Amino acid sequence: SQQKLEKYLQECAEFLRNKIDAGDYKVYIFPMLFYKRVSDVYDEEYESLLAETNDEKFAKNPINHRFKIPEGCHWSDLRKVTKDVGKNIQKSMQEIGKANPDTLFDIFGDANWGYKERLSDETLIDLIEHFSTENLSLARVPDDQMGDAYEYLIKKFADDSGHTAAEFYTTRTVVSLMTQIVKPQQNESVYDPTCGTGGMLLECINYLKRNKKDSRTLSLYGQEKNVTSSAIARMNTLLHGYGDAKIKQGDTLVEPAFLVGDKIQEFDVILANPPYSIKIWNQKGWNQDPYNRNIYGTPPQGKADFAFLEHIVVSMSKKGRATILFPHGVLFRDGEDK
Repeated sequence: SQQKLEKYLQECAEFLRNKIDAGDYKVYIFPMLFYKRVSDVYDEEYESLLAETNDEKFAKNPINHRFKIPEGCHWSDLRKVTKDVGKNIQKSMQEIGKANPDTLFDIFGDANWGYKERLSDETLIDLIEHFSTENLSLARVPDDQMGDAYEYLIKKFADDSGHTAAEFYTTRTVVSLMTQIVKPQQNESVYDPTCGTGGMLLECINYLKRNKKDSRTLSLYGQEKNVTSSAIARMNTLLHGYGDAKIKQGDTLVEPAFLVGDKIQEFDVILANPPYSIKIWNQKGWNQDPYNRNIYGTPPQGKADFAFLEHIVVSMSKKGRATILFPHGVLFRDGEDK
């Protein structure tokens, strides 16, 4: 049940409590959960192919699997490790990423798993064994259910970590309202230039499902500067069953990831919760922006909000609609009068 799944995931945090800050739980638990999921789905595919063909070689052939798992990098291999557990986790994640360059490269983030003063072998073994108590195959936990549990965990960690939460999570009710304002339709492109963990993109999928429309026809695009959040956004869309969502890591104002030739790509629907009033940003570069995004001029140094707005306007197609969550100071501060 969803309740049991959420309890199982929430208990993961207990193994890290008093060892790392609540704000860092996501850095370790999301990659581990994804690693376990990938391994269990691989096993499920293997068993199904073997039962179908009675051919072990065929069942093991990487071409027949959603994700490739290199020799020695399966979750079951991890359970045999008792020393330098963190280093083994890191190595396995890196190898799985390399083996799936189009879908999983760098998806496990940049956590330092080998730092024993923070996470001892015993702690990691306990965490691995807790994850091992449930089978996360597709038959047991379908994509939608797994994705919902992921969203639950994102919200839980956002609540636990307090004031930093807005950097990677926007309250679901606000996201729902924003989505209802722009009304995404079938076959449209949806873009979030500061996508955090991907919640706004996924809410557009939910909107179509609720309105009995084919959500598979949506094209999803997101860019996120924070390495951990962008990795979680990629896992999040994958776990919801949207393997073709394009999530890029990088600074949208400095290096926009989605271009057509040397121009900014245009989208039908844009939702964004840009970081509030960034103090340090490349204002000088915005004066001579190579993509001509400074359509209304250059925002003040201490407040980059309107730079995001300009980027969004330039990113809208002819039928494009956008909704942006801003602090209300943007509407009346002297610095932005012009």
